[in-house]
Amino acid sequence: MANPIPYSILDISPIPQGFTAGDALRNSLDVAQHAEKWGYTRYWVAEHHNMTGNASSATAVLVGYIAAGTSHIRVGSGGVMLPNHAPLVIAEQFGTLESIYPGRIELGLGRAPGTDQMTARALRRDLLGSDDRFPQDVRELQHYFGPIQEGRSVKAIPGANTNVPIWILGSSLYGAQLAAHFGLPYTFASHFAPEQLLEAMKIYRDLFKSSVQLASPYSAFVMNVVAADTDEEAQHLFTTLQQNVVRMRRNTRGQLPPPIESLDDFCEPHEQDAAAHALQCSVVGSLETVKKGMRQWLDKTGANELIFTGQIFDHQARLKSFEIAAQAAQSL
Repeated sequence: MANPIPYSILDISPIPQGFTAGDALRNSLDVAQHAEKWGYTRYWVAEHHNMTGNASSATAVLVGYIAAGTSHIRVGSGGVMLPNHAPLVIAEQFGTLESIYPGRIELGLGRAPGTDQMTARALRRDLLGSDDRFPQDVRELQHYFGPIQEGRSVKAIPGANTNVPIWILGSSLYGAQLAAHFGLPYTFASHFAPEQLLEAMKIYRDLFKSSVQLASPYSAFVMNVVAADTDEEAQHLFTTLQQNVVRMRRNTRGQLPPPIESLDDFCEPHEQDAAAHALQCSVVGSLETVKKGMRQWLDKTGANELIFTGQIFDHQARLKSFEIAAQAAQSL
């Protein structure tokens, strides 16, 4: 019997210490190929820039790489940071992908730049692509993906008539309101910004208006998952992500660090508390522990789908974590 709760993966192609971006990208493809076998619904990659620990900056290129190496799993962005780009360029990129891999491509959109302001300027070259234009840019993309209207002077070729599914991504209430107003599926980035998750989910459901793309609200949220044979092993692997969060707050980002025996030797108690708050939407442990945590978060949010992300230093341990996560989700 088909699993009633879809489960998916969000990947930032983390670059572990001592490895290259090429290693990280090949690891991402390997994860996607295994995820397809383990029943995952979709595999998304996230746009980040100027970060030495992430290899997912050229999002559309990576989506094509993942789609080419898999056969049926849906592949998309989680997301493209729309203020960095002209909507026509994104429509052409994802229209091309949909034309090559029909029925498999998705476009998740965010309104943050996904980087620092200096890098955002380097990406845009000017300040016209601001987040204030986000609703208009989403509408523009929808027009490009739809049928060509008579008299329209600018067309996305490829892109027109592809009807690439658009998702709205957010970490605040704004995205929930916009997704509801436009009648689009919505995903909350609770893996790093959990504070408004529950309120955003309620607002999205309460305000939702049906659309051509979606008749009723459909929501997902992203949670960190670190799973292993034992709770103790998973907690050890989890110290990699905890270190990453502390380093982000210190503004000392780098490549993905290996796990450590104790956080006490790495950071102060108040830093551990801050990391714990940021990572509260996480399930860490053995199969039963992870399953219990997933069930609790699903009950809290009322979401339709689970999206897992997992920054784990060792590639084989990362694969095993996603396999255990799939087993847990299948048994919910």
